[in-house]
Amino acid sequence: MPVGSRAVGRRERNKQEKLDRITAAARELFAERGVDEVTTQEIADRADIGAGTLFLYAKTKGELLLLVQNDSYADALERGRAKAGTLTDPLEAVMAIVRPVVECNRKQIDNGRTYLREIVFGDPEEPHHRDALALTGQTEEAMADVLGRDRRLGAEQARTLAHIVSAIMFVSLAATLNAGRSVDELVQEIRDQLEVLLRPIGD
Repeated sequence: MPVGSRAVGRRERNKQEKLDRITAAARELFAERGVDEVTTQEIADRADIGAGTLFLYAKTKGELLLLVQNDSYADALERGRAKAGTLTDPLEAVMAIVRPVVECNRKQIDNGRTYLREIVFGDPEEPHHRDALALTGQTEEAMADVLGRDRRLGAEQARTLAHIVSAIMFVSLAATLNAGRSVDELVQEIRDQLEVLLRPIGD
């Protein structure tokens, strides 16, 4: 292998190792105290890097939260898809996708609500923000696939319904009124709204 290739490989490994340390440090600190109570300097210290290096990977604390939450969200979405694949009822299948996303978002309530705010108001050119937007798109695609099993719905109708379902879920999660509600209460609230929207499809 040429020397240049080895150098590039080593440099990429070093970058990935630093990113892994940053992600782990941010995840631990955000879980312990919440994103608002943690400083970027604390994250850099725990990751054993300089603050300047930290900002090469994420420019703001909000972007660090996106980095951390995106991994958890992706895992939640994968679990939801797998469960939905075993169900035939459209409402039940959609709720199978919704529930792990809600659980992920509510592990630390303030972090979850800040994550949603970052998705809406963050910089779409920032890579972690782009990843978060891609995950929301994948969530809608998973829901559209479930809804599209009903032959009475065209592909465009399924996509539109999935977009509405996604909006209901995210508004319920972000609402200040719901800040103190449990996962089960939130899931039931979302289910009650979706029942009105989706039940006629399964009948």
